[in-house]
Amino acid sequence: MSKMYSVKEIYYTLQGEGFHSGRPAVFCRFSGCNLWTGREEDRDKAICQFCDTEFVGTDGVNGGKYNAAELVIQIKSLFPGPDCFVVCTGGEPGLQIDDELVKTFHESNIEIAIETNGTVELPVGIDWITMSPKANTEIVIKAGNELKIVYPQSNIKPQDFEQYAFEHFFVQPMDSPAYEDNLKQSINFVKENPNWKLSVQTHKQIGIL
Repeated sequence: MSKMYSVKEIYYTLQGEGFHSGRPAVFCRFSGCNLWTGREEDRDKAICQFCDTEFVGTDGVNGGKYNAAELVIQIKSLFPGPDCFVVCTGGEPGLQIDDELVKTFHESNIEIAIETNGTVELPVGIDWITMSPKANTEIVIKAGNELKIVYPQSNIKPQDFEQYAFEHFFVQPMDSPAYEDNLKQSINFVKENPNWKLSVQTHKQIGIL
């Protein structure tokens, strides 16, 4: 029997942040995370307490249980043209994405990006790895394409990750009531550390998913 993947939602939009900001993409949000249950009553006890996404269950737009072939059909139905760019996100997509899914995506001309917290091993062959480390976790993904730190975080310093083998390094101001101050701190950090770049959540600024 084929493995079934639990998906919160699948939708077509523009990537709003990081290196691929502005690029059309299908977002496939997998259910579940290893750093927070997703329940508000558990947030203050979670390892990661500032998550701004809903990843519990399978009741979002196009959410459900899919095998690899069904997931390909759903994703490609949303993207115009023969090729496709999918962003696997969560929660923590690394808990579910595996060799079978990577192979099935590639056989259908789907370019795969993943947004991971870096605490679980990933299958080989993912085309673009964005790792966003969180404080007080054990990072196992130390190489990839893009390292993006939500900033500022207590108990985590961007400089601690500069030895990791990533092509691009971003700080992104934390979306919180202190956002304006977080943005100023992020701008100042990048100006003082020019090997880093600023990422902002443009999708929230222009009002898209």
